[in-house]
Amino acid sequence: MLRDKNLVPLSRQHQHALALCVRINRATLSTARELDAWQAEIQQHFEQEIQYHFAAEEAGIFPAARRFPEFRSLVEELVADHAQLRTYFTSATNRTLDREALRQFAELLSTHIRKEERQLFERMQERLTQDELQKIGVGLDATLAAAPQTCIVPAETTLNKSGS
Repeated sequence: MLRDKNLVPLSRQHQHALALCVRINRATLSTARELDAWQAEIQQHFEQEIQYHFAAEEAGIFPAARRFPEFRSLVEELVADHAQLRTYFTSATNRTLDREALRQFAELLSTHIRKEERQLFERMQERLTQDELQKIGVGLDATLAAAPQTCIVPAETTLNKSGS
């Protein structure tokens, strides 16, 4: 199903996060410098995009979905994922993730995104009216507008500049 224009900003951010997950899964993660570079990038993603993304979902998407009994357990699962992902983001900021934890982070984040895209967003588009979706879109735009408009430095760039 084509994504409703009011949910597109979140879907675009999902694409950014999925790309991060793919890149983490392809990385060797074999040196302390590499682990540090990936954690720095994860921290940047959280500070510049994901914290606003989570806030937008928690303020707009999840309350709208909870109105429907069939969405409640999925929303609770997604909220729990947010809490667990925030723990990973804190660990990345503190530079305490090891190779295994980075891989687990990437797996959780990609699984979480796919649940939102394939289950929640698809079904919400079927159940909500266009007016309801538009109201959600206005709220999303307001929350996401607070995100800084800066580029995230990829871990590979950091490693290549300092000679991996």
